[in-house]
Amino acid sequence: MNWLKVFSIAVLFLSFSQVNAQKKDAKIPQKEAPKQKPVDNPTKCSNIKEGTFLRTNYPKNLWYMTVKDNVQTEYYNDGKDYIKSSMVFLDDCNYKLIVLEVKGADNRIKADDVFTNKIVATQDNYLKLESKIAGDKYNLVLVKVKENKK
Repeated sequence: MNWLKVFSIAVLFLSFSQVNAQKKDAKIPQKEAPKQKPVDNPTKCSNIKEGTFLRTNYPKNLWYMTVKDNVQTEYYNDGKDYIKSSMVFLDDCNYKLIVLEVKGADNRIKADDVFTNKIVATQDNYLKLESKIAGDKYNLVLVKVKENKK
């Protein structure tokens, strides 16, 4: 008999504990997802005119770019190879790149090649570009990481 009483009290205690545990879980407030900042309106195209930029999906040792005095230099292979281009702005958000010099094994791009670039959107230090050459179109997302000092 004693065993039955102890067992009954234990079951009663466990069921009471389970009810209290469920009540405690119900009081936990739900966290809201962080709100994403909207794109800049109007687009801040002047961000491309000077600075150091990275691609969002490339580490710096594979690719980075500097822009200063209307000269864009893209560095590859830990900075050993590069493509240097002159930037000719058609308006605030559209510009042409005229390749001046190429150093490295990538022979797809040659001096005097011309790229047409358009800044599609910006958000803080992020720039979304559309680049065209010889009928091919590329979409890039760059982040401005460092201001050049004058």
